[in-house]
Amino acid sequence: MAKKHPNKEIRAAIAHAVEQGWTVKEASSRSHSWGQIYCPNRDSNCRCGEFCITSIWSTPKNPSNHAKLIRRVVDNCIHLNKENRENLGED
Repeated sequence: MAKKHPNKEIRAAIAHAVEQGWTVKEASSRSHSWGQIYCPNRDSNCRCGEFCITSIWSTPKNPSNHAKLIRRVVDNCIHLNKENRENLGED
């Protein structure tokens, strides 16, 4: 990841995604978004067949809410939840 997001809360959410194995792809300079994050498990069960891909906006209206959204997408990934259930012996 070459350039840093200008907002520290969003940077922390991106770091959280990377810790969970997600990939960050920066957008081109002509894009409205800062970049995208991709789930490491490219599975058709993710997000109704859309896979887990989320855009990261450069200047969201509410950066704090955008950071929470990024974390929510990562934390609600079906694969992450499945691994957590297996680790707890629930599956």
